[in-house]
Amino acid sequence: MHASTGSDGSWIRPLRSSARRGQVHLVCFPFAGGSAGYFRSLANSLEPDVSVLGVQYPGRQDRRHEPLIEDIGRLADEICEELIPWGKEPLAFFGHSMGSVVAFEVARRLQRDNRRTPLALLASGRRAPSCHRAEDFHAADDESIIADLRSLGGTDPALLDDDEMRRMILPVVRADYRAVETYRAPTTETRLNVPIMAMTGDRDPSVSLEEARAWRGHAAGSFELKVLTGGHFFIHEHVAEIADCVRRVLLGLGSERTRPLRPEGGAGHGRRP
Repeated sequence: MHASTGSDGSWIRPLRSSARRGQVHLVCFPFAGGSAGYFRSLANSLEPDVSVLGVQYPGRQDRRHEPLIEDIGRLADEICEELIPWGKEPLAFFGHSMGSVVAFEVARRLQRDNRRTPLALLASGRRAPSCHRAEDFHAADDESIIADLRSLGGTDPALLDDDEMRRMILPVVRADYRAVETYRAPTTETRLNVPIMAMTGDRDPSVSLEEARAWRGHAAGSFELKVLTGGHFFIHEHVAEIADCVRRVLLGLGSERTRPLRPEGGAGHGRRP
């Protein structure tokens, strides 16, 4: 395994240094405006059973001088290539909000190309790709975006009150909003031949229970819905419980951890859920 662990332009960031060969690696995809380091608490909670890798999108923190990517497909294409050095390692995907869509699209591409697919997809805080809402916050004025960030509760209010930080945050958030708001689910190959667990907060204004349950339509295999208390960033209050869910899903796969998963008979291909 030769993936970069540094910060200069690297996409995949090991959040703990104690990974063992053959250990399951949970690849975590951030929400709009988020960064790889957000998942450090989850990484700590999963030690020593699961190693956590955070995806660092360009345009933020140490990658702030790189061009932002405003298209989910392009983002997924880039991440697929960046995962090549990890191709022999057992991987699973966890995404929150926008990250759930990116994780789904990366997994879909890997399956389509007959490459090693993740052992499981855990999709948190996001409606299923098949559930579209007409949203255009990416075109709103700065104050409207700030108000939206405050309402979701995922950003430190002190950062939103600081003019310099707002100038750094807003272009990133706007670009991510554009990416996820202009995303449309594909019309073919929409089912993954891996277990899917959807997680949602019971008071999340951006995801209804029905929209979270609709992830079932993207699972050719097993599906589970986990409802936790809280709003869009319910994961703040439930790190330990989410870690337990990850362990149960991944460590319960047994021998499946040791071999690549391939599509079997094209199950679900060509059908939109």
